[in-house]
Amino acid sequence: MINQDSIEALKARLDIVDVVGSYLELKKSGANYKAPCPFHEEKSASFVVSPSKQIYHCFGCGAGGDSIKFVMEHEKLSYPEALEKLASVYNFSLSYSDVKKNKPHSGIMQKIDAWYHSLLVKNQQALSYIKERGIYESSLEKFGVGYAPDSNATINYINSQFLNMNEAIEMGIVGYEGKRVFARFIERITFPIHSPNGTIVGFGGRTITGHQAKYINSPETPYFNKSRLLYAYHHAKTTIHKIKEIIITEGYLDVIMLHQAGFTSAVATLGTALTPEHLPLLRKGEPKIIMAYDGDRAGRTAALKASKLLSVSGFNGGVVIFSDGQDPADMVKKGAVEELSAMFRKPRPFIEFVLDEILSFYNLLDPKAKESALQEATGYLKTLSPLLQEEYKSYLASRLGLSPSFVKIASTANVNHNKALIDKSRHKDMWELALIKTVLENPAFIDQILDVLDPSLLQFHAQEFALALKGEAAHPVLMAILVDEQIKPLQTQEALKAELIAFLIKHYEREYKKVNAQTEMNFEQKAFYIRKVRGIITQLKRGVLVPFKS
Repeated sequence: MINQDSIEALKARLDIVDVVGSYLELKKSGANYKAPCPFHEEKSASFVVSPSKQIYHCFGCGAGGDSIKFVMEHEKLSYPEALEKLASVYNFSLSYSDVKKNKPHSGIMQKIDAWYHSLLVKNQQALSYIKERGIYESSLEKFGVGYAPDSNATINYINSQFLNMNEAIEMGIVGYEGKRVFARFIERITFPIHSPNGTIVGFGGRTITGHQAKYINSPETPYFNKSRLLYAYHHAKTTIHKIKEIIITEGYLDVIMLHQAGFTSAVATLGTALTPEHLPLLRKGEPKIIMAYDGDRAGRTAALKASKLLSVSGFNGGVVIFSDGQDPADMVKKGAVEELSAMFRKPRPFIEFVLDEILSFYNLLDPKAKESALQEATGYLKTLSPLLQEEYKSYLASRLGLSPSFVKIASTANVNHNKALIDKSRHKDMWELALIKTVLENPAFIDQILDVLDPSLLQFHAQEFALALKGEAAHPVLMAILVDEQIKPLQTQEALKAELIAFLIKHYEREYKKVNAQTEMNFEQKAFYIRKVRGIITQLKRGVLVPFKS
């Protein structure tokens, strides 16, 4: 683990203009620099780098952060990897705690992988299976496909090469039980599994001698979590970010054969369903997601679960289901590449697929079953945004043969409320934004502001104000405020006081009008509130900031 003091020292040495400028052509724009955003397609430059704030922010896609965050996103690196990359570029020596010693620097995974790969060409049974599946020799090299022998051979190899047995156990190469060590992969074709940056962290294995489990993966280790990894992502990520599309399949061979046929954005889950832990990886580059799953019951169930997860999480894409026992690997082998390409161009949209799958479980000729189907389908639609709910009401109604009026999802009041919130969020109130920028740049002013102004008094940017009070400067909406040169913060307490007085006079004058027009109050209550508000306005006009009382 990298020591925090070391991280802070590295941050102090970095200049965001230098860091980002080594990747992008930056052009001076006022006090800031601009460039086309590297994280989404755009024609006009909306990506801003602020040397004074040492942050970047894109007004188009919302990406933002500091130098380290930029390297993480641009290079697709983890936080420690980005730190080490920057340290090497800037000739800075990071310091580590003792936990660093646990990191597998001996390269045992790479050595075992190379050994497995060398054994593949010596095993005719494995080669026959590979040939039968249509895999080219070039693909074997690209994906590092290998062969794991019997348990004793693996143990003997580890000992003969003086590799650390404890590390082999920690990395999941061998197991340990009852004072006996044993190889985890026995008589299997092996597929090395990499982290997104290309480090081998585990293996998948396919039996060729009739073991009960056709496929197995490495056990969970500190470095291998199958719910966060995607097979071959390190090979596919360049294409994914270039064409903004990722194909997710169910198996290693599907991925290898798809890459072999030119579909180099293909990856696979590791014998598990798509999980919420996969989503951060899938969001990188914001690609369209195509789920390419088998048409058997297990495949359709997995596709349904994934489609619900992805649609609720706001991802764009759809599902391709392979029928007649076929899978992507089979179609590539028989030369149906054009057919595959056509299928991937027109996947079934996630929401349509989910609704159709839900309805397929019910006998829609039975009125009671139809009612149950409607309830389950509307329950799913309620997890989506109001706009998508409205769009897919008609689709669901037509599939059920009902009038759209039967599909009850959200009340008109809720729709109008959401619309009002959207309209409200589009309005930019420069005074409120200036106040927020003041809080961000001069935290010492916060007490003075909160003494006289409640966050609820802001009409358009109360949420941003609340984030600023919490000090969440890394939030995208606050970064947008920080790098916006049109928003001018208040620099002195005197200027802040004058602005607060002007704002509060307008606020209390509005309150005075509301109280005066009130018809539900009795005379005594109204007279009391009128005197109170008048008194506050008088003090404000005399230059006295009155403590806020709700």
